[in-house]
Amino acid sequence: MTGRTTMADRILQFNQELAETTLELPPGFTVINPFSGLQKERVREVTTAFYRKYYDDDRPRRLVLGSSPARRGTAVTGVPFEDAKLLESETGVDVDGYAVSRPSAGFLHDVIRRYGGRTMFYADFVMNFVCPLGLVRTSPQGREVNCNYYENKKLLGLLRSFLVKSLERQLAFGIDASVCYCIGSGENFAFLSKVNEGQRFFRKIVPLEHPRFITQYNGARTEEFTEKYLSALRGEGG
Repeated sequence: MTGRTTMADRILQFNQELAETTLELPPGFTVINPFSGLQKERVREVTTAFYRKYYDDDRPRRLVLGSSPARRGTAVTGVPFEDAKLLESETGVDVDGYAVSRPSAGFLHDVIRRYGGRTMFYADFVMNFVCPLGLVRTSPQGREVNCNYYENKKLLGLLRSFLVKSLERQLAFGIDASVCYCIGSGENFAFLSKVNEGQRFFRKIVPLEHPRFITQYNGARTEEFTEKYLSALRGEGG
């Protein structure tokens, strides 16, 4: 790639690098890689349309980082925290049948709407993950279930260099590193903070409760958490 590149170019190049990534994992763990999987051509079409629509410029943006993609969400669509139906309406690409709406996406889309809408939100933020590829483990019953990079010490040990490199690559999108927003105020925030102590990627990391924690266990407090998100993203309260 020569000449001037946009943030869309850099994100799509990162995705292409992920397509060529192989990871060593402990027995019982598997990677879900939307960029090299059976739906890779459709994923490429969807992600290209999405990033060209919202990121075809060189404007600095702040990172909003989850832990890792859900196996039936971003790990399939390739676009962080976007569900199938909204992607379909946004990109004009038929994505029916290979992804489902998630509660996390619903909460975050309400935050985005109240922030000022998708164009305004994506002009200020890039959403991604500390571990940008999906991870699943095989349960004792033989079922594949979502897992996070930090759930197993051996898994984390094997992934650590990949996670740090992925963060470095995401900063190279042209990120405003004054603050990073961490979705997941427990283990994800703890790991990201520890990495940041050594690497100094961000001046500040702001933890935010995971939407699944909010919707499944604190549904009566959804408005409170929505306001917390909005206040943090707007830089209110220090």
